[in-house]
Amino acid sequence: MSTQLENLDKQYVLHTYARNYVNFKKGINATLFDEEGKDYIDFTSGIGVVSVGHGNKQVADAIYNQISNITHISNIYAIEPQAKLAQRIAQLSGYDVATFFANSGAEANEGAIKIARKYGEKNFSKKRFKVITLEHSFHGRTITTVKATGQDKFHSPSFAPYPEGFSYDHTIDDIYNSIDDETVAVMIELVQGEGGVQPFDKKAIQELAKFLKEHQILLIVDEVQSGVFRTGEFLASNLYEIQPDIITLAKGLGGGVPIGAVLTTHKDIFSPGDHGSTFGGNYLSTAAGIEVVDILENYKNSGKLDETIIYFERKLKEIYEKYQNLFIDSLGLGLMRGLRVKDEQTLSSIISNAFENGILVLKAGKNTLRFLPVLTISKDEMDEGFKRLDNALGKIS
Repeated sequence: MSTQLENLDKQYVLHTYARNYVNFKKGINATLFDEEGKDYIDFTSGIGVVSVGHGNKQVADAIYNQISNITHISNIYAIEPQAKLAQRIAQLSGYDVATFFANSGAEANEGAIKIARKYGEKNFSKKRFKVITLEHSFHGRTITTVKATGQDKFHSPSFAPYPEGFSYDHTIDDIYNSIDDETVAVMIELVQGEGGVQPFDKKAIQELAKFLKEHQILLIVDEVQSGVFRTGEFLASNLYEIQPDIITLAKGLGGGVPIGAVLTTHKDIFSPGDHGSTFGGNYLSTAAGIEVVDILENYKNSGKLDETIIYFERKLKEIYEKYQNLFIDSLGLGLMRGLRVKDEQTLSSIISNAFENGILVLKAGKNTLRFLPVLTISKDEMDEGFKRLDNALGKIS
């Protein structure tokens, strides 16, 4: 069957992914089963998407109940679960924000850039439009968000010309010298996901946030990967104790249903017609989102999320210390973790061996082994996952 699936995929699907052609058929929390019944411990959660686990019955029931009545209507009408999810996001964030719902992280970041550009027109005598990002950032795959991404490898000449108005700095400290009278915003990830699971220093971020506010420059925080309890709090921004002007979310918010969100303190920045989405914030995605944030808020308040983070960190530390010949650093926050591998070839071997041993892990940057487990992963699943990873690493070292 896998060969049949591979042939179908290669014939009819555009070739944008270097696929592993395993055929998963079922999932229970952090465990996946392929067509032959082999089980895999999932330390990837669909790259940080399946926040409350595979096959989550509460989310499935919420989706079923919603689509049994209405799946979708146009945004020209009020959508009750959309309004309620926006309220829940504001309450959980602790910020006075309004939210626009999209379908992905890239769309959310597009919305953030549009908000910044309109702010730059409304608030200055000469329009400001430039957005500063960081060299190892990742903000999406659309023409605009790929240009906002600070990694050269994403700026292929195949897709040129790109929109203007973006520049990249190597470090947080470099940003101060790059700001000019056309700069409207700085866009950063507090923990760089695709860039190598690199968290920034809290004090440096707080100082930057204060400086930008004093100079009326917007701080956009891309929390597509770090948001929705991934780092232990609802937002990494909460953990860093800052108040950004714009925050973007996606991935874990829908528990697997496509959704993106742009939160902003500039609640009246847009007028009808300035922005929109056919599918964004529809009944299906926002009903799923409400259930996901309810589950995770309860999980956090019960103390179980913090216990899971502590236990995962402990197991990861044991692996890191045991295989000092393979790893040169351990980094990340909450359940967004990475082990820096000595070279790219070794990283490829680790991911391949891990898969053969029934454990799914990810790559980030050039040489980081990335872990984005289901937030509700059980102690047994963590134990089994790290046991299998240990077996896989033993074959390399």
